[in-house]
Amino acid sequence: AVGVVYGDIGTSPLYTLKEVFSGGYGVPVTHDGVLGILALIFWSLIWVVSIKYMMFVLRADNQGEGGIMALTALARRAAAGHAKLRTLLVVCGLIGAALFYGDSMITPAISVLSAIEGLGLAFEGIDHWVVPLSLIVLVALFLIQRHGTARIGILFGPIMVTWFVVLGALGVYGILQHPEVLQAMNPVWGVRFFVVHPGMGVAILGAVVLALTGAEALYADMGHFGRKPIARAWFILVLPALVLNYFGQGALLLGDPEAARNPFYLLAPSWALIPLVGLSTLA
Repeated sequence: AVGVVYGDIGTSPLYTLKEVFSGGYGVPVTHDGVLGILALIFWSLIWVVSIKYMMFVLRADNQGEGGIMALTALARRAAAGHAKLRTLLVVCGLIGAALFYGDSMITPAISVLSAIEGLGLAFEGIDHWVVPLSLIVLVALFLIQRHGTARIGILFGPIMVTWFVVLGALGVYGILQHPEVLQAMNPVWGVRFFVVHPGMGVAILGAVVLALTGAEALYADMGHFGRKPIARAWFILVLPALVLNYFGQGALLLGDPEAARNPFYLLAPSWALIPLVGLSTLA
């Protein structure tokens, strides 16, 4: 389950804070700005994944199967005898499937690009190789995928477990430098961010939601693994690793606002950059 379900959301730390602070949103890399964004990310992971998906969505299975089409079938069955309502539910299901396809196109590209971009910090003058290398990796990964979920899980399970352990370790390393970053667990910082930046606050949710990309895989892949393995992997390994890493990156930004250009890789010691790029590409 770790190898298949969490590859998407597990690579979100590669680019989420980078897009928030160095993208076109204009978020200042200040103490309050960093804590506000971290609070939004932390509570999004809690509310959307830990509560909505784990407590509700994963229980809405269709004979053990999940995904938008399974949910549509359940909804149509419940609306038996109401033709117009059933038609509306099918349309909603098709819109949901379209969004799923859109995410399936965007996320692999941004994940692999963000992983390969780490080479630019390790080697000077190779930025023009980022796109060609990303294309090679994507083609190779899609060629592997055709062998089926079981083989993918066996192959990538140990890789993803290693990845999440590394995420957590990097996060702890960063937090130890600036422990005050843990204040961001207080949701007041998120509310304060919206109060201070009323116009920007709504737009910035478009970047914060990058931390949740791949959450739909929990439900879509439920038929392969079942609800309990997915939930256990989330609470025991994935959620702690993600939270630690985001807070570690936030701690780095508190000490060095210039690190906003790539906080994930700049969080790591220089000697670890090359292995980290390789691991992030596989993840």
